[in-house]
Amino acid sequence: MPVRRSLHLVGRLVTLVAVVLAAVVSEARAGDVFSNSFLVRFRRDVHPEEAHRVAARNGFVNMGPLLGSRMEYHFVNHGLPTARTKRSISHMRKLKVDPLIHSAIQQPGFTRVKRGYKPLRVENLVKNIEPHKDPTDPYFSFQWYLKNTGQNGGKAKLDLNVEAAWAQGVTGKNVTTAIMDDGVDYMHPDLKFNYNAEASYDFSSNDPFPYPRYTDDWFNSHGTRCAGEVAAARDNGICGVGVAYDSKIAGIRMLDQPYMTDLIEANSMGHEPNLIDIYSASWGPTDDGKTVDGPRNATMRAIVRGVNDGRGGLGNIYVWASGDGGEDDDCNCDGYAASMWTISINSAINDGQNAHYDESCSSTLASTFSNGAKDPNTGVATTDLYGKCTTTHSGTSAAAPEAAGVFALALEANRNLTWRDIQHLTVLTSKRNSLFDAKGRFHWTMNGVGLEFNHLFGFGVLDAGAMVALSKQWKTVPPRYHCEGGIVKELQRIPSRKSIIIKIITNACEGTDTEVKYLEHVQAVLTVNASRRGDLELFLTSPMGTRSMILSKRVNDDDARDGFTKWPFMTTHTWGEYPQGTWLLEAKFNSDTPQTGFLKEWSLMLHGTKESPYTDLNVLDPHSKLAIVKKAHEGRMKM
Repeated sequence: MPVRRSLHLVGRLVTLVAVVLAAVVSEARAGDVFSNSFLVRFRRDVHPEEAHRVAARNGFVNMGPLLGSRMEYHFVNHGLPTARTKRSISHMRKLKVDPLIHSAIQQPGFTRVKRGYKPLRVENLVKNIEPHKDPTDPYFSFQWYLKNTGQNGGKAKLDLNVEAAWAQGVTGKNVTTAIMDDGVDYMHPDLKFNYNAEASYDFSSNDPFPYPRYTDDWFNSHGTRCAGEVAAARDNGICGVGVAYDSKIAGIRMLDQPYMTDLIEANSMGHEPNLIDIYSASWGPTDDGKTVDGPRNATMRAIVRGVNDGRGGLGNIYVWASGDGGEDDDCNCDGYAASMWTISINSAINDGQNAHYDESCSSTLASTFSNGAKDPNTGVATTDLYGKCTTTHSGTSAAAPEAAGVFALALEANRNLTWRDIQHLTVLTSKRNSLFDAKGRFHWTMNGVGLEFNHLFGFGVLDAGAMVALSKQWKTVPPRYHCEGGIVKELQRIPSRKSIIIKIITNACEGTDTEVKYLEHVQAVLTVNASRRGDLELFLTSPMGTRSMILSKRVNDDDARDGFTKWPFMTTHTWGEYPQGTWLLEAKFNSDTPQTGFLKEWSLMLHGTKESPYTDLNVLDPHSKLAIVKKAHEGRMKM
């Protein structure tokens, strides 16, 4: 059957991507560290109690199974330092000689950083405003991203249009968003009644209480601030109001430790997938403009299991902050934000400009908001540690939870939405509004079926009112297929002063069980190296003429050795287009200094549907994105 074949291909694709990313990031190098955590695989299924005994007799502590498995467990040896420069061969050998253990892998430690956080030592509270027809919460007047009246130099009506969603009676009821971060102050009076303890866990301390660790500089306020953006209560006289103020938030504490491991990430992203609807992540690899990093094997498995099996098979929604590396970085080098299984969110400021820290890339799906323009302290007003409030939360850290709140509203409006439905709704209802690139580099462009996009902002700013309205009449999109459109393995030299252009002519698997006629995500999986990786630029052009910059210049990236190995550069810009025909890959150097490189392999991966996704939807507005795309698709079907 086509669906069964498709699922089999999904499994193969997941394995390929996981192996590729693991290969890219797992090779031990100078400067690597190794944690005191070990992935232990048993020869057979074992009960957790038996795993405890095996761990104890070998001098380890069993921290629990990986993703609920009975064969893979997370062991920790507290006699080892949390970070060391060499693997402990003796500890691995000790585990491997145990008759029940098949293999043991000491976990590398890697860096994951919170996005957009600036520690503050002093918080100033503002006076309450007088109650009126808007929410009565004292900070609501500062929440310009919920209702922009032009306050603080902003652009009136440039906001998330949440009042239009609330007016439809939708406030996020019975939806849970997990804040994967440094903990959540679940005793905060603006959060405690919307806290879902059953869905929460602390993977840093291995207990059910993800409360932030105290520091003098409030460094661990990040998660609490993100939580308030989603689900701070309404009309209680405390702080502001959440986007989905009747929804629930869960705390998953996993960031507050010297180094991250694959096991902690995987268990965090796979925690209670049928209790949690949305996972919000405001962190990622270091935004230094030279790092190329992404999820390891177990974490990739957790995310893919979430989108395939979570929420009773509808799929969990993973929301990701696109990154704070500014114009010197490219979020397609972040394997989390650039994944087709996550929704990457960028930010704008209150007058419509991109924030100075915004990264650009072709995988960004949409945008929300962060700072004010004239006053950088006019950030996002939200909850803070110890019952306090703040008006200075910022960065793409602030943008991702706003998106999670909008998606919570959509899920209340229609509990049958799949993870893919949320992405389609995002594309169709996001608005250009007043968003613009302050430096004039990236302009709004229309793709082959009439969808307007921008390299910085994706398909525009989320519109909660429009998303809720369309969700109520939404019909689930057809099954998704994965087609390898073609592969080029001929070694191609990239010259210093001009581009090379390589073609793949594809029929998009026509006549097979995995035929794709209507695109969602497109990946160019590339193996390429360069004398200076940061000077390399890559462009992908679709048969309908849409040109995506899939890699931009990164001035801080001096790599001359590793390049990219089977790295999946992704674009959303061709959404809804027809994939058959000629695809062009252009590679060139953007440098005053002569550079050289080699493109070793290019594989074109097409992801989408065989059937038109919007056939059964009613078009209420003949000028809407939906009407434009439906007309394009109907015209294609008549050909």
